[in-house]
Amino acid sequence: MNWDRIEGNWKQFRGKAQQQWGKLTNDDLDVVEGRRVELVGKIQERYGIAKDEAERQVDSWIRDM
Repeated sequence: MNWDRIEGNWKQFRGKAQQQWGKLTNDDLDVVEGRRVELVGKIQERYGIAKDEAERQVDSWIRDM
């Protein structure tokens, strides 16, 4: 899976993102709109983790799809 595919089909993937990161709100996911950098930032904000860890989680999520 590559990020371009996720970005282009964000409405389909946002539910999966919310399952993975339950603290993300619908408003958070509206702001993200498929942008990887925005998703990483929202994960950092909601979970209080470092950028490196948030990026690792997103990379792992993409690989597991």
